[in-house]
Order: sequence, then structure tokens, then C-alpha cells
Amino acid sequence: MSARRLLRIWTLGVLLVGGALAQDIPHAFVGARIEPVDGAVIERGTLLVRGGRIVALGPVADVKVPDDAVIIDAAGRVIVPGLVCSHSHIGSVAGADGSSPIQPEVRALDGINPLDPGIQKAQAGGITSVNVMPGSGHLLSGQTIYLKLRDVRTVEELAIKNPDGSFAGGIKMANGTNPMKEPPFAGTRGKAAALMRAQLHRARDYQKKLADAVGDASKAPERSLGLEALVEVLEGKRVVHHHTHRQDDILTVLRLQQEFGFRCVLHHVSEGWLVAEQIAAAKVPCSVIVIDSPGGKVEAAHLSLTTGAVLDRAGVLVGFHTDDGITDSRLFLRSAALAVRAGMNRDKALQAVTIANARMLDLQDRVGTLTPGKDADFVVLSGDPFSVYTRVLQTWVEGKKVFDFADAKDRLMAMGGYGASDGQVMSMCCYTQEGQ
Repeated sequence: MSARRLLRIWTLGVLLVGGALAQDIPHAFVGARIEPVDGAVIERGTLLVRGGRIVALGPVADVKVPDDAVIIDAAGRVIVPGLVCSHSHIGSVAGADGSSPIQPEVRALDGINPLDPGIQKAQAGGITSVNVMPGSGHLLSGQTIYLKLRDVRTVEELAIKNPDGSFAGGIKMANGTNPMKEPPFAGTRGKAAALMRAQLHRARDYQKKLADAVGDASKAPERSLGLEALVEVLEGKRVVHHHTHRQDDILTVLRLQQEFGFRCVLHHVSEGWLVAEQIAAAKVPCSVIVIDSPGGKVEAAHLSLTTGAVLDRAGVLVGFHTDDGITDSRLFLRSAALAVRAGMNRDKALQAVTIANARMLDLQDRVGTLTPGKDADFVVLSGDPFSVYTRVLQTWVEGKKVFDFADAKDRLMAMGGYGASDGQVMSMCCYTQEGQ
């Protein structure tokens, strides 16, 4: 029997134990049910990847597998795109401090531990790209960072880069009860909006001074890192990721968005189902949190599992997020499954954890679907993505395996147990743990 024939009959678990193989060697996953998200489901298909990119996919009979390919028998498995989480706090991230309510100069990039176990747990949940955000205890708590969950040791290697080489990310704003504190923070909703509006006007003035100084450096204003970041917001280069729950708070965000014209994603939107038409009219996407046991926050009292379905039917681009550690990254697919149970279209729910979130992060050309030419980010599942019995078996990022349930160390991250959370710190909405 030839070596090629031997490769064909090796099983998924036996062949791949021991780590990812070289990226430049083609890998063909043969016989799986493939859900590409941007096309029809392929009941018995082949996914071919090479050099960190998707090369081809289609029915087994239609995809030519190179002679030098490593062939993986994926029969009985389901392959979906790598999951994209549009709102997370993994990496022990810590942003702004208590000195002021608006701190746009702070970067999540500088407050992330790349060895934090939360990153491995996200891989165990099939998450391959993530928007890591500072908390919501400020009106503006800093710049977010978009990460690709590679197996690396520095945050620079995790970071997704823009075409110009800068770090890709948005900016985190919040309203409602989280940022309401004693002065200098706002104590009322009206004051919170006033503080944010005033800061955006300062950014507009700074933007004009920069424009006036083109060709005449003597007119340039004193440099402000915070105002520079807000100018990027005003120019549409940096998306505002806005924490908001109550229907009146949601409408306040839309009012500011209309006034200043910035690009925005609404996050959480517990009462989004009450103002779905207004959100749709504003053409603002929503990143929804799905919690089946709400509690602890009065403004989320009217959270509904139907929110995703209601917003989708109104024409809103809908994604889901973990807000890890509010919900666990290892259970991300469960959020979409609960939305389906509450009436959301199944295809739209799968899009909500893949391509919809990728669009919210401006990453749709790289991730979110199993499209030839995109990054080879995908998840191998034991069954239907929305079944309670399904496990994430493997997670691949840019053609490299970063999680394998068959590996004992990875299985610990997936299942939990002694040592699984060593070094992990939760940095939540309104406080930072001691030592951060």
C-alpha cells in the first residue's frame, strides 16, 4: 500500500495528535459536512488549505487534492469557519483607571497578558478572532484591539494589523449605570451624554487645527494622543464599540452617532427589541449578549432571548458576543443556539458568530466564511454546531492547529480542572482586580 493510501485511511484524531504541521504542506479535510456560511452546505465535502489560506472547498468528487497533501479523514465531522467574538475581555485586559471618565489614549494592547489561559479557553470554544475590550466602567475606557488567537508569546504576534501596519481595533464607550459614579465621573445619564458630547466637540476642533496646519507646521496644535484617537473615530478609521442596555440609553447613542457621524456597533442591547425599528433606521449593527439566567443588573431586567430574532427581522446586522468572563468563550456556540430556540433563523445565527461579527470588526475580507483566499481559520466539530452534545474537536488558525481535544493539555482547557485557570485574571466592567 502506498504512503498516500495510508494517509487516506488515518483518522482525524490519530493523524493530527502532536501539533500542527508545516503551513506550506497542503492539508485536505475529506468527507466532512462543511458549512461555509457564504454558500450552501456541502454534505460530504473537502476543505483544502495551504500556506495559511483556504485554497478550495466543495464536494469530495469536485476538489482535486494535490499529491503532496496531508489527507485527513473528516467523515462524520462538521467544519465551520473560525468563530469571531466581537466583545471579550480575555487576556487579563485592563484599560482606563479612576482618574477620569474619558481616556481615549489608553490602549488595550498595553494591558493584555498574551499567556493568559483565557486565550486558550477561547480557542477551545472555536474562537479564532476576537475584539478585546477594556471595561465599561468609564464613558470611554480606551482603544480596543482585534486579535487573531494564534499560538504565540507576545501580544504583537496576536494583534491583527491594518494595511498600513497599525494595530487594528476600535474604541470602547459606555453609558447607563456602569460609568455613573462620583465626580469627575457622571452621576446622571444626562451628564454622561454631555461629557461625551463635549469631548467629541474638542476632537472636532483638534481635527480642524490639524487640517489647517497642513503645509504650515507652526499652526499645529500641541499633540494629544487622546484627541488623535477620537479624530480617527470622527474620520471613520476607528469603530465605536458602545456598551448600552436600556432602550433610552440605546437611543442616546444613536443620537450622538447621528450628530457626529461616527461608525458604531451597539453592544449588549438588552432592550434592543424595544427599539429595533430605530436601530434599523440608523443602520447600526448590534452585538448581542445572550444570557439565559439574567441577574445582577437592573438595566438588563428586560433582556430577552428573542432580541437577535427581532433585530434580524427588522433588518439589523446582528452578531453575538461572549463578554468573557460574563459568558464563557468555550460555550460561544450556545449563544447562537439559544437565539435559534428563541426564533432566530438558523443560518443567520451561524452568521452572527462568524461573518456578521467579522463585518463589525472590518475583517470580512479575511475571516468569517470558508471562502477560497481567506485565512484558513476553521473549527472541526463532532456534530451540529447548535447541538448540546457537540464538542469542538479542533480549532485551526491560519492553517495551524491551536486546539485539539485529543491533547491532554488542550482538553484541560476545554473541560476545566486543577491548573486550568492558573494566571487568569478577570477584568470586568467597573473594577480592576488587585494587582492589575
